[in-house]
Amino acid sequence: MANDTISYLEDGQKLTVTFDEMLKYHGVGFPGGVAHGLKVMQRAWPLLDNGNLPERREIRCVTAFGGPGGRDAIEFVTRGLTEGRYIVDKEVGLGVEESPGGRYYFRFEYRGTAVEVTILPGHVRPEFIVLARKQGRTAEEEVILAEMKREMGDRLVPLPAEEVYEAKVYTL
Repeated sequence: MANDTISYLEDGQKLTVTFDEMLKYHGVGFPGGVAHGLKVMQRAWPLLDNGNLPERREIRCVTAFGGPGGRDAIEFVTRGLTEGRYIVDKEVGLGVEESPGGRYYFRFEYRGTAVEVTILPGHVRPEFIVLARKQGRTAEEEVILAEMKREMGDRLVPLPAEEVYEAKVYTL
């Protein structure tokens, strides 16, 4: 699997999408979040069904990550938001590294298996969190924040998912 793609099944047919396709679906606002969405799926998919690709419409995601980029990446692949299988719960993942609006915690559930995916230290810069949470940003700060989001996406996408996120597998 290339570092910028994710594959899955729809009614037994293999589909593969790229980061660029997810970004086109999302738009330009949160490329770093789209990269996080891609990486968490890449990390979880091989663990959900013994290396077999999952059926997209059977995947459920519970996350403490409230960002629109991650949400849109996961929605694009799973249709979970549209179909009620994507749940943002700010109470899960306590103790996991914080994102601007939650935490970098994702739990994917599929056919009796759950995979918890949490970010490894060092991938999110503290100054990004501070600026993203700042109220009343100036025009200059908005430009800096947009660049930080692009930089995060550019930095994360080429990395293997195992270098960005750790995963734990549980039986439901």
